[in-house]
This record gives sequence, C-alpha cells and structure tokens, in this order.
Amino acid sequence: MIRLTVVNLRSNESQDMLLKRFRKKIVKSGILSTVRRKRWFVSKSEQRRMDKKKAIRRIKRRQYKDFE
Repeated sequence: MIRLTVVNLRSNESQDMLLKRFRKKIVKSGILSTVRRKRWFVSKSEQRRMDKKKAIRRIKRRQYKDFE
C-alpha cells in the first residue's frame, strides 16, 4: 500500500509556506526516517549492535540530565 502525503494550497498562502507544511507532514509521518533506514541492508546482528549502542547513549544522556 502506498501512502501519499497531500498538502493543498490555502488561499493567500505562499509557495514557501506550502513547502514548509509539506516538509513537516513528511517528517511527522516518518517517511524520511523509513527511507534512510532502508537505504542499505543491515543484518539483524548489526541492527542489534546499533540498538544496544543507542540504548547506552540514551541511558547516559538521562543520567547526565538527572545529575544537573
């Protein structure tokens, strides 16, 4: 199933504002992150390793915020 992001031009709206709304919708829908993630094949073991590193960084960041 193909998801299309549609943004209609409002009255008295500039092209820049329309483009800004479109970009926000794309980011919010998660299309960009999906495309970036699927750009290259990543094995399951590599994905687990990356997830573990992300979790460690997240924990360290939370500890640092709590310390302040």
